[in-house]
Amino acid sequence: MPPPIMTSEPGSFAHHTMTARIPRIIDETLQLNSYPPELERSLQDLRLEILSGLIRPLQEIAPDRRRWALLSRPHIMRPWLDVPWYWAEAFFYRRMLEATHYFQPGPWHRRDPFAPRKRPELAPDAAPRDVDALLAAVPLDTPGRFMALLHASLWGNRLDLSHDVSKTLGRGGPDSDDAANLLLDDTARVWQYLSSRKPGRVSIIADNAGGEVLTDLALSDFLIDSRLAARVDLHVKSYPFFVSDATMEDVQEALDVLAVGGQHAATLTRRLMAHIEEGRLVIATHWFYTSPRYFRELPRDLSARYHRAALVILKGDANYRRLLGDAHWPPTVPFPRAVGSFPAPLVALRTLKAELIVGLAPGRAERLAAEDPEWLVNGRRGIIQAWLPS
Repeated sequence: MPPPIMTSEPGSFAHHTMTARIPRIIDETLQLNSYPPELERSLQDLRLEILSGLIRPLQEIAPDRRRWALLSRPHIMRPWLDVPWYWAEAFFYRRMLEATHYFQPGPWHRRDPFAPRKRPELAPDAAPRDVDALLAAVPLDTPGRFMALLHASLWGNRLDLSHDVSKTLGRGGPDSDDAANLLLDDTARVWQYLSSRKPGRVSIIADNAGGEVLTDLALSDFLIDSRLAARVDLHVKSYPFFVSDATMEDVQEALDVLAVGGQHAATLTRRLMAHIEEGRLVIATHWFYTSPRYFRELPRDLSARYHRAALVILKGDANYRRLLGDAHWPPTVPFPRAVGSFPAPLVALRTLKAELIVGLAPGRAERLAAEDPEWLVNGRRGIIQAWLPS
């Protein structure tokens, strides 16, 4: 493994995340929630600790306290700006929940601090309308429909509220530049793999709530109805994470509002509910998804679950980072080498919002950097990158 990306690297996106993006997330959370003075002080203390203090452990009594104590031990009492980047982000979001009393009895129990940011996405004229328009426009032939819905699931990854990419690049719908911005495209290989085998289980490891998870649900429905999958497991977070990551509650809210997005969206909702009732679509979660561990460190039960899948579709930037150990891989390293021993055939769908990529041809990263110095982090470009049996 190459060395991990550290928060201490001057000029890096990791350093910018901890010194600018995360303090801004705390400020926005304070502005959008009517917290009492005690919770406001806790969030302000966390902000100050990140910028100039040392990392303290979780102090609240909570179901995951012992696990976090074990996974945090190497980094406690170190500066936030001198630890591995993914660990720092994951622990920050867990500390946000401690500061807002998410796990504690009382008025803030299981109150998502990021709900005010997520809610506008589910207005009838936002994500539900977008999905209705998507379904009205997709081709009728099965290969064309597969490509359209897979690509919609990819570009929906721009709807990441911790980055606000959609403010500059739109809501994830089709764009004339998307073909040029798709740096790696294994769509044809994934289609050939799924269409040439008996229907099996497909696991989708979701990323963002709102519009993105609705495109994931549209893709899930298509895979089931077209018999490319006998069953789809949609894996989401067990509690709020990375601002807009999808939770079980977010999926239920998305299904509730999808029905009012239009005729096609309403029909999709009815099919999805039937899939869920009949066990063809399963909404799943696991503690691993809100932990600082990488996919090379999968717990046995989750690894076994992936092993039973015909294909795992891994969504988003943070999952891609966890897949590659959030390390300084050269961009030309082959994807299979960087992935290591993942327990199932795999395709990663991601819009680029971190300084990490593998599988590029020699010289391509340099040409992209000359064209656009922020090509790795501004969300404009995407990849559909597969590791499949030959």
